Amino acid sequence: MDLLLNVSYKELYQATSGFSPSNLIGSGSFGFVYKGLIHPEERSIAVKVLNLQQKRASKSFMVECNALKNIRHRNLVKILTCCSSMDYNGNEFKALVFEFMTNGSLDFWLHQGLDNKNQSRNLSLLQRLNVAIGVASTIDYLHNCSIQPIIHCDLKPSNVLLDNDMVAHVSDFGLAKLLPITNDSSKKQTSTIGIKGSIGYIAPEYGMGGKASMEADVYSYGILLLEMFLGKRPTDDMFKDGLNLHNFTKMALPEKLVQIVDPILLPREVDEAPTAIVATREYSDGNEIQEAMGAECISNLCEMDPNVHKCLVSILETGLACSMESPKDRMKMKEVTRELHLIKSAFLDSTIRRCEIRRIQV
Repeated sequence: MDLLLNVSYKELYQATSGFSPSNLIGSGSFGFVYKGLIHPEERSIAVKVLNLQQKRASKSFMVECNALKNIRHRNLVKILTCCSSMDYNGNEFKALVFEFMTNGSLDFWLHQGLDNKNQSRNLSLLQRLNVAIGVASTIDYLHNCSIQPIIHCDLKPSNVLLDNDMVAHVSDFGLAKLLPITNDSSKKQTSTIGIKGSIGYIAPEYGMGGKASMEADVYSYGILLLEMFLGKRPTDDMFKDGLNLHNFTKMALPEKLVQIVDPILLPREVDEAPTAIVATREYSDGNEIQEAMGAECISNLCEMDPNVHKCLVSILETGLACSMESPKDRMKMKEVTRELHLIKSAFLDSTIRRCEIRRIQV
């Protein structure tokens, strides 16, 4: 961190117009994030101000600094500097300064619909796949390639930010765990912040007192991957009585894919067709969930392009393999990254072939 530019509280105060509510762009695990403009470069920045009233916020500041100081990856939010000082009222002040991501969070693009200019904020299949690959390669890097292995511990769409070119950047390392520099990832972690995270993305073993692990990051990634292509949060009201995002996906693949995929990814003729009635019920033993189709069976609708169908099924199967209940059954992030690259290559090859055939026919 000694190599980073030093900034004062005054400079950050001026850059954010006094930490004005109009410049508030989000909140992290232990603080608030403001957009700012720093001089003399007129560079846009994101300033994460720690809420030091919150328990363990100071520890979070140190964990995030330690996690970010030695890691470099194109899909990580770039830290520019940090500030530990006093504010104008004599209170302790700590902040992290990051490169500003112009397109906001993945969560915003998946769930917020239209922006103020009435422009669609939809992500195409290929854009989503590129984001998924970017996040997967980042987690693989943190687990296997950084000087000190790092577990993110809070992977979710709001912690994935998109730059001007829609390239994904993983952010918010306030809960990260730094593992000892050893091949044995099961040893005790160096960070002492209690395991927390976000409901819906936390691995089930955490609820039984499990330690932070790479496998738990893989679980969170699997849920994120399913959410990206289904367009449903894991906390959606429909997920109750034993139904969750994982088994909702599992019971639909591959035949009922059109029923569950984000409608934005469907061909227009399928999207506009009468919606199939989907009902779920849980048997008395509490173990089996069965899907009941209405009279408007989805198989009678216009078929999805077979290459798109194959691509989506492969992606969702990868998400299922990452979000298995047992940690030992989950894929490794290196395998996930490799698999997604293969899926993308196959999809692009099929698209190119299809275009060539159409050109020949014309």
